[in-house]
Amino acid sequence: MSIRRLVFFCIIISTFTSCGAAKKARIREQKINKVISTARSYIGTPYKWGGTTRGGMDCSGLLCNSFQAVKYTLPRTSADQSKVGEKVKRDKVQPGDLVFFATGKKKRKVTHVGMVTSVRRGKVMFIHSSSSLGVVESDMNSTYYKKRFRGARRPF
Repeated sequence: MSIRRLVFFCIIISTFTSCGAAKKARIREQKINKVISTARSYIGTPYKWGGTTRGGMDCSGLLCNSFQAVKYTLPRTSADQSKVGEKVKRDKVQPGDLVFFATGKKKRKVTHVGMVTSVRRGKVMFIHSSSSLGVVESDMNSTYYKKRFRGARRPF
């Protein structure tokens, strides 16, 4: 095979491969935007342990409902959700990533979950259902959450 043909085939293959990757990234971004939009529609909903409705919901219930908007099923508890998807370092989180915290007596056990909604200039905002405030967006860099952070995952 001549060098010209080889170069031609390489260009064709890379063109189709890169188009597929770009489309996949665009679809992922659309799904994440829908999940975040759904989660934000619950802002102001009161906290209720085990709750999954607008009458009251807990942190894992908020994320289960939000991800259902794109037909993605998450496990029901924050501890089980902490095992889903690919691990992500704290400084690499993106919107749509799940973030996990140990807010109970055991400092290692995941007891709380939220979802990153924005990352701007190092400020990471996440949505969650707080036992005292209900569904709110908070700064992950606040002292309270910074001390209790236990990991992040990218579900898709």
